[in-house]
Amino acid sequence: MANGSRQAAWEFFGTELKRRREDAGITQVELGARVFVSGGYIGQFEQAIRKPQLDVAQRIDETLKTDGFFERLWRKLIKEQRFADYFAHTAELERLATGIYEWAPAVVPGLLQTREYARAIYLSHNPLATDEWIDDMVNLRLDRAKILKDAARPVYWVLMHEAVLRTPVGSEDVMAEQLDHLAEMVRSRTALMQVLPFAAGAHPHMGKLMLLHEFEDAPPTVYTEGVNSGSLLDDPAAVKGARGAYDLLRADALSRKASLDMIEATAEGYRACAGTT
Repeated sequence: MANGSRQAAWEFFGTELKRRREDAGITQVELGARVFVSGGYIGQFEQAIRKPQLDVAQRIDETLKTDGFFERLWRKLIKEQRFADYFAHTAELERLATGIYEWAPAVVPGLLQTREYARAIYLSHNPLATDEWIDDMVNLRLDRAKILKDAARPVYWVLMHEAVLRTPVGSEDVMAEQLDHLAEMVRSRTALMQVLPFAAGAHPHMGKLMLLHEFEDAPPTVYTEGVNSGSLLDDPAAVKGARGAYDLLRADALSRKASLDMIEATAEGYRACAGTT
């Protein structure tokens, strides 16, 4: 669903919400009080400025006696949206790429995350989210990783900062499992992986995620991401500059063997802290 039609669908959601609320003789403030949000939020839902959480849509159905209409519409819109607008096109290109080259400065790349690591990441960003929403987001992230199991999987080369290994996400057990998974991806020759150590000091793209995609019969692209925003570029000069920065990072990184040794040793350290074997 294109961005324009998706927005139109959310506007339909809002229009229906307003119509059915008014038919029930309930004000925005009254409806908000019954579904545990402010009246201002109800107004923003009706104007398609904000999108309600699933549990709010369910409570709206209960209050307006709409027989699950808003829950069903919410699920359809969220399912079709799948990814945030700024990442949706990149996610599509990911499935077509013959080569993916990723720089991860802070967290394990989404394609390599375990279920519990991904869950901890989503919870850290959305501490009040429902378990159902978290599970939906985690399953969506894990679905992306299926491209690495395909017979025609892309060449996947990952550079990650040592901070990715050292920053505890979830429990020690979660981190040990996550790093074991990284090591297995290397040993199974599913991914090439290098770690940029703290000792490397200043480097290109400090704090900035970067993804380079190569294709069989299309120009390469580069994707960079900030807070709730992302940029996908295919301008040759931009891609060339990003590739140069990636090559500099790779030159300063540990060798693939040394990187694997660090990943495995760090996993053992987490296991020792957790008291597991």
